[in-house]
Amino acid sequence: MRLTVRVPATTANLGPGFDCAGLAVDWFDEAHLEVADSGGVRVEVTGQGAHQVPRDESHLVLASLLHALRRWDVPSPGGLVLRAHNTIPHSRGLGSSAAAIVAGCALAHGIAFPGRELDRAELTQISSLLEGHPDNAGAAVWGGAILAWIDGEQVELIRLRPAAELRCLAFVPDLEVRTAGARAVLPDVVTRKDAVAQAIAAASLPLALEQRPDLLLAATRDRLHQFHRAELMPSSWALLQRLRASGVPATISGAGPTVFAIGLPEQLEAAGAVEHDGFHRRDLGIGKGVQLLDQLDRG
Repeated sequence: MRLTVRVPATTANLGPGFDCAGLAVDWFDEAHLEVADSGGVRVEVTGQGAHQVPRDESHLVLASLLHALRRWDVPSPGGLVLRAHNTIPHSRGLGSSAAAIVAGCALAHGIAFPGRELDRAELTQISSLLEGHPDNAGAAVWGGAILAWIDGEQVELIRLRPAAELRCLAFVPDLEVRTAGARAVLPDVVTRKDAVAQAIAAASLPLALEQRPDLLLAATRDRLHQFHRAELMPSSWALLQRLRASGVPATISGAGPTVFAIGLPEQLEAAGAVEHDGFHRRDLGIGKGVQLLDQLDRG
């Protein structure tokens, strides 16, 4: 059996939607898996993070694959050859970990249920619990924009329908920021004023994405997490301020340090005049969810 999976990069939070709002973009990692009865595990990695990730069963794609098989009471194959090609930068706030987890779960689905359509609700459940929060994982599974949360052990997800005209920009620095470190600097308590402002922005975000892009600058305003992480990524914080001052609906992507903007082409046009030395700009569209491209090779 040979399987190929394609999974998108994602941005989380979109400003006020901390740990619950996610968006997939058309920037993909791809992994190829050969399954046999024997031969053990072999892992080959090219592209982003190739010299940093393990080459055994602890590789996040394989670890997630094996976890999903155990959940479904499916025996692990005796031979697994994984060839992963990564284009999503690691530790930049673009969902590389979620992409790996979702890729592994989708490959496991192809092994456990050959020929079936992906059970995206089940993939969302497994991958979100593995990741610990469902914003990136949910978006990677379904594509487009989502709102999601975990209630006990159950993942709840709402799919949004972003306006077709929306486009995205990612400004990616060479700096890496670990998610754990970015979470550690967040306060345990916020003021009532900040909580109210956050609630207003979060409540308006779905409407802005779906029907009122003119509200995106206000709807992506954050008072909960971005400011507190500024010390970890001062250049990203400064770029964020410059973009928003120019009217561009910009946010810190996930835990950072990538700066992400979303809007109509005319809303993003001003970004071209904003100085972004030290950042690699990438123009993006909204992406599709995980795809299992090659179900079976019966030859």
